[in-house]
Amino acid sequence: MPTKVMLGKVVSDKMDKSRVILVETKIAHPKYKKITKMSKKYYAHDEENTSHIGDVVTIEETRPLSRHKRWKIINIQSQKL
Repeated sequence: MPTKVMLGKVVSDKMDKSRVILVETKIAHPKYKKITKMSKKYYAHDEENTSHIGDVVTIEETRPLSRHKRWKIINIQSQKL
């Protein structure tokens, strides 16, 4: 079964080995075709605590790691300076 991969921005790094990732998607209304932004937050596992607030990261779906964590960070696309 293929795993889901998403691109998002780190919005919280206050937990140890965990990050909150904000993923924004654009969808069109089925009838009116207006494009709207939808956002959702995901909890992701970061083993080395390398990502920080503002970083753009790639997350991948994984087995449940805790009550909320079902994703892990696989790559940091760009780091905030």
